[in-house]
Amino acid sequence: MRAVLSSVVVALVTCGGLSADDKIDSKKLVGKWSTENKELGAKVVIDFAKDGKLTVTVTGKGEKEVQIKGTYKLTGDKLVMTMVGGDKEHKETLTVVELDDDELVTKDSKGHKDTYERVEE
Repeated sequence: MRAVLSSVVVALVTCGGLSADDKIDSKKLVGKWSTENKELGAKVVIDFAKDGKLTVTVTGKGEKEVQIKGTYKLTGDKLVMTMVGGDKEHKETLTVVELDDDELVTKDSKGHKDTYERVEE
């Protein structure tokens, strides 16, 4: 009976997604990730470099491509991105819900989730 109960607990813990205590492999974050942002009507590509720098590229339908440079830091399941546009700095903290070789799922402070797919280079 204890073996069955232990198996159920392990299954619930491992299938529930990431918790705040889970370590995320930051090496998996490095690279390009893409999503379609329906609110903006644009394609968003985030390029996470090994050195903690990032580039966000936003391409709207029929509009000019916009690039924003910045930095990022991943601590536990918290991804803090600091971006500079013009003379303004914007900091955003996201929770990494899922990260594997092909998919990155984040959640913002309002509970909105974004799913990114790895861009093969």
